[in-house]
Amino acid sequence: MNFRETIGARRYCFDGLATLLAKASPRRSGDELAGLAAASEEERAAAKMALAAVPLKAFLDEAVIPYEEDEVTRLIVDDHSADAFAPVAHQTVGEFREWLLADTTDSATLERVAAGITPEMIAAVSKLMRNQDLILAARKRPVVTRFRNTVGLPGHLSVRLQPNHPTDDIKGIAASMIDGLLYGCGDAVIGINPASDSLAAITALLKMTDDFRQAYAVPTQTCVLTHVTNTLAAIEAGAPVDLIFQSIAGTERANASFGITLSLLAEAYDAGLSLNRGTIGNNVMYFETGQGSALSANAHHGVDQQTCEARAYAVARKFNPLLTNTVVGFIGPEYLYDGKQIIRAGLEDHFCGKLLGVPMGCDICYTNHAEADQDDMDTLLTLLGTANVNFIMGVPGADDIMLNYQSTSFHDALYVRRLLDLKRAPEFEGWLEAMQITDAFGRIQHQSGNPLRLNWIES
Repeated sequence: MNFRETIGARRYCFDGLATLLAKASPRRSGDELAGLAAASEEERAAAKMALAAVPLKAFLDEAVIPYEEDEVTRLIVDDHSADAFAPVAHQTVGEFREWLLADTTDSATLERVAAGITPEMIAAVSKLMRNQDLILAARKRPVVTRFRNTVGLPGHLSVRLQPNHPTDDIKGIAASMIDGLLYGCGDAVIGINPASDSLAAITALLKMTDDFRQAYAVPTQTCVLTHVTNTLAAIEAGAPVDLIFQSIAGTERANASFGITLSLLAEAYDAGLSLNRGTIGNNVMYFETGQGSALSANAHHGVDQQTCEARAYAVARKFNPLLTNTVVGFIGPEYLYDGKQIIRAGLEDHFCGKLLGVPMGCDICYTNHAEADQDDMDTLLTLLGTANVNFIMGVPGADDIMLNYQSTSFHDALYVRRLLDLKRAPEFEGWLEAMQITDAFGRIQHQSGNPLRLNWIES
């Protein structure tokens, strides 16, 4: 299918939906690296005008990656609900944008149509939106999940406590973990990126965090962010596994570069459910994604990086995760060059995930060779807070000394909660008050002693 648009005396032609989506994307270095981006702002404007006139039904008739070549496409097509799609089936992409932003389109309505919206549809409409549109529409679509506490309620913000250590030193990780808990972080998950993939190291970390959680009856969940096959091995060895982690992407070939298939994820999902470790819910998966992952694996099929990212959320949605996290600036400036591109990508990812029914958080981050700084991260943090993001990261000093990138700190979470009056997960909030870490208003209390006892580390 060809699409045409005229601006002045110049006529633009776009060969197929994949080309049109790429040319309509806001500028980003990854699409330029792949040779997919618009050659000028005029061409980008023409592509947006043409995209606005495309019927949503066109995305059901033309797959950006062929059905026969890609299991993610097959998942998207086979799981599409015609009944859920019916209320918007008559709309164009431009009309869909107006419908999403209308006051009459409420949270319940957005939840009802989610199974009828494909990732390509939601990626398309995001390309027509300003940042404020992405924020407003995402805010209307809370996605609530549960394991040992409740994540994603409107007016709440959770934090993944990330106490990484470059040598997986148990005492060092435990000290950072306790520090984060004393700042009221950790209700999304206590999640550790291990420096080693050895089963012994992974099991030791799982046991330490679970022993601590049980010793103080912390209403949260723990996770070691290793490859899904390592977690399956840990489960077989009897390790205390709460959440099963995996990085995912939006194409079959990109997922193959991670060493996964949809059938492997299904096996892991079933294994997590069989453990029955949740107390108030059974959302057992934790996924991470990031714009540029398909391109970096040369597995993008000529599809722009933001549309590939939206397709990853179809994979996530299939397995009912507790948490899905776009690690937005982690891959580097080759894919998101500067603070402006990172901010835009973070808002896009959150919007696309939420509208598809995925519980979205964001690692608000950048690498040290990107044209970005903590002021840019403050901006994105504040914007995502207003958009009702499910969770962010809590990293000691915002500087991850194992992964060597910059993220958000324990103090950053305090800032955005105070600014926007955002609460923690209710079960976790009650525990903090009972432990006298916070007062009745959720404010951190100054301690003369340590309610979590640092000498626990020595034991």
